[in-house]
Amino acid sequence: MLLIDRPYVSDFLIRTIQEEGFPVVATTEAKKLAGDLNLPWISERDALNQLTEDPTTPLYTNSENALPWISLNMHDSPLIEQLRICKDKIAFRELIKDSFPDFSFRTLDYPELENLDFEDFKAPFVIKPSVGFFSLGVHIVRCKADLEAASMELSRQRIKNLFPLQVLDASTFIIEEYVEGEEFAIDCYYNLEGKVVILNILHHKFSSGTDTSDRVYITSRDLVMKYKEKFEDFLNITGDKAGFRNFPAHVEVRLDKQGTIVPIEINPLRFGGFCTTADLAGIALDLNLYSCYQKRLVPDWDVVFKDRSDKIFSIVVLNNNSGIPAERISSFDYDLLARDFENPLEIRRMDFNKLPLFGFIFTETSPDNVGELDQILDSNLKKYIRTS
Repeated sequence: MLLIDRPYVSDFLIRTIQEEGFPVVATTEAKKLAGDLNLPWISERDALNQLTEDPTTPLYTNSENALPWISLNMHDSPLIEQLRICKDKIAFRELIKDSFPDFSFRTLDYPELENLDFEDFKAPFVIKPSVGFFSLGVHIVRCKADLEAASMELSRQRIKNLFPLQVLDASTFIIEEYVEGEEFAIDCYYNLEGKVVILNILHHKFSSGTDTSDRVYITSRDLVMKYKEKFEDFLNITGDKAGFRNFPAHVEVRLDKQGTIVPIEINPLRFGGFCTTADLAGIALDLNLYSCYQKRLVPDWDVVFKDRSDKIFSIVVLNNNSGIPAERISSFDYDLLARDFENPLEIRRMDFNKLPLFGFIFTETSPDNVGELDQILDSNLKKYIRTS
């Protein structure tokens, strides 16, 4: 069963729903998104009855905008507390602090943010909304100037209307130490016994030590096989603490220089936002993550990467880091963008007047051509922007 909601549902997900016959809850937003599409609808009442009578019914959301529906309609479900733990970074860190006793953090509300004293904290540290999404409002602070800039930008007026409060809340913040290391994103689900099944592992690449953007994510056979068991061990410990069962998730972690896992967050009941990470696996690797979860399938990685073992597969997030306001931009040259990649698999265009990005590109890259990924990682995208 699926709950679909704004801001975006992909053609790949729609095709999966139609081909597999996965029921979609007929909410007002889902109907608007689907338009005239013929989907296997299930009424809200029937959906709630089924979820109540059979809690093992797999439930997936394409967007965290759908979470308020669960909060409003499923009061007695264990999901309510699990969603709170996942979405509230403070609650998540409290849950796992016994397993990570050396990882310090502090919480504060919005008025406190304006009066922070840099000397009260051990730099570098990170400030971010306690309830957040898509790296919005995340700042790495290394000096007083960084703190002043973060305090100015972390204004409710800058980000308050993009998502519901259950998804992004700029009234409470968390400050935690910044851990040097590599960042990874993991798509997975917890089965009926509470054991994790990993479906995807991506390396989140950054252009510098101060970069917090979501520009480039890569995956490959070598990467999945290198980290799969290590991440399974961590996810099973975390899932046991939270009581996850029949539960899909998009998890973000860091590995410090000693190879120790430092948890960042667990995004509940979905894979990567904007139908990105799951669709990359489907388009590039013929591995349909939506079907894996709904049917409780386990990937055979030898089959998944057959004839693809030497390739790198990437998601490029075209966030508007140009410094050019959207109202001054007349168009974005997606054709020129495509020519800068060896094998672009799909380009997804977004309305940059409504969202802070131009879209996404899924790519396949040979090992000797990774320079194209480094180039887009460092790009301010002005090359592709046309102004009025």
